[in-house]
Amino acid sequence: PKILSRAGAGGLWQFMRATGREFGLRQDAYVDERFDPEKSTEAACRYLRQLYNIFGDWEMALASYNAGPGNVKRAMRRSGGSTFWSVYDALPKETRGYVPQFVAMLYMMHYGEDHGIVAQNTQFPTVADTIQVNGYLNLATFASLSGVTMEEIQKLNPQIINTVLPDYT
Repeated sequence: PKILSRAGAGGLWQFMRATGREFGLRQDAYVDERFDPEKSTEAACRYLRQLYNIFGDWEMALASYNAGPGNVKRAMRRSGGSTFWSVYDALPKETRGYVPQFVAMLYMMHYGEDHGIVAQNTQFPTVADTIQVNGYLNLATFASLSGVTMEEIQKLNPQIINTVLPDYT
């Protein structure tokens, strides 16, 4: 969840900063919710739904998620097409690969075992609980008092980018 692209897109869903803010993901000196698996997934679902409503097609929604809706609309104007495959040649090279890769990964997730593709190193979720923080919290102090290491806190909360949480969180 902590991946950052060379273009600055971050998290599992590779949100650019501005798009993340547009979909309600907080980004400041303390947290970057683009790296929060739950919040970023909710935001990605809202964004994909919005793109589907614009284009009426899931492949076009995925293409515009990757390249931006403006680039996809330009590709539609240049090509005269309205489906992914009819605008394919007018799309950026990365986007031409993105949609087929997404479809292939989706297929593999559903039918991988039929083809002998199975996970070798399955990591099971860490047993954890959620606490509500209503004010300033020094995470190093919390770690030392709770018996939870800073490494565990950071692993379970990839959106935290500082050692303290301000009183707004």
